[in-house]
Amino acid sequence: MQFTDLNLDPAILRAVADKNYTTATPIQASTIPLILDGHDILGCAQTGTGKTAAFALPILHRLANSPRPKGANKRPRCLVLSPTRELANQISESFKTYGKHLKLYHTVLYGGVSQTPQIRDLRRGVDILIATPGRLMDLGDQGHIDLSAIQTLVLDEADRMLDMGFIPDIRKIVPQTPSDRQTLLFSATMPSAIQKLANDLLTNPRDIRIAPESTTANLVDQSVFFVQPQHKTPLLTHLLKSESASRSIVFTRTKRRADRLAKQLHQKGFKAKAIHGDKSQFQRQRALNAFKRGRCRILVATDVAARGIDVNNVSHVFNYDLSHEPDSYVHRIGRTARAGKSGKAITLCDCDEHKNLRAVERSIKMKITVRSDHPNEIPAGKPPASDTAGAGISKSRKSTKSDSTQDSDCPRKQRSTESRNARSSSTNSRSRGKTKNARRFSKSKSKHISQARRKRKSANSSASSDKKHNRKPRTQKMAT
Repeated sequence: MQFTDLNLDPAILRAVADKNYTTATPIQASTIPLILDGHDILGCAQTGTGKTAAFALPILHRLANSPRPKGANKRPRCLVLSPTRELANQISESFKTYGKHLKLYHTVLYGGVSQTPQIRDLRRGVDILIATPGRLMDLGDQGHIDLSAIQTLVLDEADRMLDMGFIPDIRKIVPQTPSDRQTLLFSATMPSAIQKLANDLLTNPRDIRIAPESTTANLVDQSVFFVQPQHKTPLLTHLLKSESASRSIVFTRTKRRADRLAKQLHQKGFKAKAIHGDKSQFQRQRALNAFKRGRCRILVATDVAARGIDVNNVSHVFNYDLSHEPDSYVHRIGRTARAGKSGKAITLCDCDEHKNLRAVERSIKMKITVRSDHPNEIPAGKPPASDTAGAGISKSRKSTKSDSTQDSDCPRKQRSTESRNARSSSTNSRSRGKTKNARRFSKSKSKHISQARRKRKSANSSASSDKKHNRKPRTQKMAT
């Protein structure tokens, strides 16, 4: 469906044409007419499908073609809640791009920066308010925000807000808005907690699901290398050179590892920057801007930033670490192959991550291609044991031959096993030493008790003898 067929305001269509967009994505073609008609929406579609434009375009149209209620000159009429600062900025950019020919004002609120400019924007008056739940509640408690004129409430990336623990905050924010509002809830996945939230907040919603839950883009070429943990960084640097990666995102599990990996890549001559939750907003935005403008070609990120990165032409996504959550894999590789373009997702899997890899393959319902073209100086890691081996046979974890063989091939597990054995040996030695000392102490104590008893018995017998013969008790003469 063409954008011109969606009955949008001509000023909005002009802004869309300026971006060279002509055809609406499936989520946009399905959602925009329903939002224009005033329906509540429960939308489920994977990342990179155009969800932001799916709600931004009809909201701009409705606000531009409806007068402000009396007494609501400075109060926001639309509230968009976002889980992360990066995603809030991305949504803000979309409203700015598509509404540049309209006389509508918006602002974005998030933590990590001074609240003074944000309060100043609120006092001047805005039509659209984009915010993270924490900063919104903070400014609301200070009396700077009035949500009584909200006409449309949007919850974007609701499943991510669930993961980050924002659902209780959302339940406190929603009652501050009018009960007759229009509510739009978008999520990449639809766990039971999000379905329950939708049942509580939405009124007769239209359920739109463009793609099955936890599916990956067909245009992403997915592959995995099995590698030992200490060889991950050399293999990554080799791939960054050999794969002709023009713009890459590398995902790690921890913030510390992201910083360390970015530093190592920089020392090897790559222009790389790290982005994660411990960075200040200025540092995160500067890294994103450098990545978008091509000043650095590698961005090392954690999962908290996975859905807030909206950058075109990302050629490669590298999973330096596999997440424990299979859904995170989908959101990571969704950073490439956007807007109909192809991309590559390469995973570096060590011996401790075989279980996570199996969980990912079960979630996406496909086997990821295993690559064995390691460079000569980097040995291949041990692949996971076949799931079909020994099927139907009950086996003990301690006595499984394949598991013990796999453990012996994993340096990290070898070190862990050796450390446990050393601690066990040391504990046994200390126990034996304590037992031996206890025996010695017991013997010594028994000897002293026996001697004391003999002395008391001797003293008692002497006293009874003196009393029988009417003798005075014998006393020890003191030396003069």
